[in-house]
Amino acid sequence: MNTKKLFIPGPTHVLDETLRAMAQYPIGHRGQAYKDLHFEVVAGIQKVLFTKQSILLSTSSATGLMEASVRNLVQKRAANFTCGAFSERWAEITEICGLPQDTFSVAWGKPNQPEQVREALATGKYDVVTIVHNETSTGVTNPIAEIAKVVNEFPHVMLCVDSVSGMAGLPFYFDEWGVDVVFASVQKAWALPPGFAVMAISDRALRRAESTISSQKGFYFDLPLMAKSGAKGQTPITPSLPHMFGLQSQLKRILAETVENRFERHRQMAHRSREWGREKFGLFAESGYESNTVTCFNNNAGIDLGKLIQDAGNQGFIISGGYGELKGKTFRIGHMGEHQMADIEELLIVLDAITNALRDDR
Repeated sequence: MNTKKLFIPGPTHVLDETLRAMAQYPIGHRGQAYKDLHFEVVAGIQKVLFTKQSILLSTSSATGLMEASVRNLVQKRAANFTCGAFSERWAEITEICGLPQDTFSVAWGKPNQPEQVREALATGKYDVVTIVHNETSTGVTNPIAEIAKVVNEFPHVMLCVDSVSGMAGLPFYFDEWGVDVVFASVQKAWALPPGFAVMAISDRALRRAESTISSQKGFYFDLPLMAKSGAKGQTPITPSLPHMFGLQSQLKRILAETVENRFERHRQMAHRSREWGREKFGLFAESGYESNTVTCFNNNAGIDLGKLIQDAGNQGFIISGGYGELKGKTFRIGHMGEHQMADIEELLIVLDAITNALRDDR
């Protein structure tokens, strides 16, 4: 049993019960047992995302589905809205894939705003918007409901959302908001080991993808092909059976807790973390847009953040430094998945002691 606990923004802590579920003996992925498993997992994910539309299961990281969304849906030009490292990755992927795109950025720590989106779409140049729900590098949650309302004013524009560090920890009303694509990998708020990703996709997005040329879509991430297989309780290629078993186990736990209670638990853990660090370190995210799954702290205390992270790790608590341009300037705590308030309190006691010692050493 691992005595260290992951409080990084992913991978996050995985319960022993989940790991045991993943260690089940394999089943044939074209047999009835797998079909039953597939449909059960899909139905559970639909409940978490408040949707009746298609759920696609991918043996890949979420970055694969990030690429799939632009390859399948961009026929005119993509508007990539960025506010940190991972939303910037989407713009980079679009460009590397040879697809027309423009990037609309805000300073790290700030959210993208609906008016920024409306101004871009009013030009008539774009048929896809990409945006992150929860920017893992900065601890910012974008106002997706409000942004979706703007995008829906432009019927030809598809809204694609990266919710890698949000899904299963933050509310996401896929049907109500009118989103076309949302995806996540499972190593964050889903609380599974990395290596698998899930996507919800609208019927109209699938119709758009059907009309995209095959050479642009490729084979592995052909979304209509994935949807057709999914309708039969299958995947086009061999799925990761351990992850399917793990998702089955986690969905039972999530639905027993209820998604509403799960979201509230994440809110409480985030509130406590921000309450602890606001005066000591300062919060990097703009007020009112702080994430409920990951908090990014400044270093107003002026301590050695590398030593803070190292000393916490030596005591069994793994936290994360800043990412990208924030490396060495910030640190992050992931409070998501199966962490409970007691775990957060235990972590904060340890961080308090280390912080006080490092201040005394200055």
